[in-house]
Amino acid sequence: MLRGKPRRTGGRSGPDDPLDAAVEDRVRAVLSLGGMPYADLPDGVQQVRLRLLERAAKGEEAPRDVSAWAAVVASNLAMDWHRAKRRQERLGERLAALRQEDARDAAESRVLSLAVAEGLDQLPDQQRQVVVLRFYADLPVRDIAAELGVPEGTVKSRLHTAVRMLRARLREGEVV
Repeated sequence: MLRGKPRRTGGRSGPDDPLDAAVEDRVRAVLSLGGMPYADLPDGVQQVRLRLLERAAKGEEAPRDVSAWAAVVASNLAMDWHRAKRRQERLGERLAALRQEDARDAAESRVLSLAVAEGLDQLPDQQRQVVVLRFYADLPVRDIAAELGVPEGTVKSRLHTAVRMLRARLREGEVV
């Protein structure tokens, strides 16, 4: 197996561990100086250990200087940690911006919904009926005509007039 210097008895590493205590201390120092939080240092050391074991499993020869190799890997891990942290921060910022937009959109949507409801209340009954059936019940003109017992042209005419009136009222109220 891959080994550097003989182990000192610290109890942190087992007999088959490719990192001796001195290298492990160096890896911790590099990770810490690289800005990785103290709580994440054990995971960082494990990642370095894993990469060294993967090299051995692939049949690659051990690095000439395990300590230097481990320090470089630790430095790369610290940089990766910072990149991931920045990505998370940017993602959080984007999500916060979306939430603000959603809140504005929701407020605008509520205002528009109230204005449309008021406009519907002011329409004559026959026009309100075809608007509700067409746009809220999502019925095609043919089905509305059949249900109401009127020609399709009448439904289209009522829809056209109702939509034009609603649009005018929304513009008057400066909603649209």
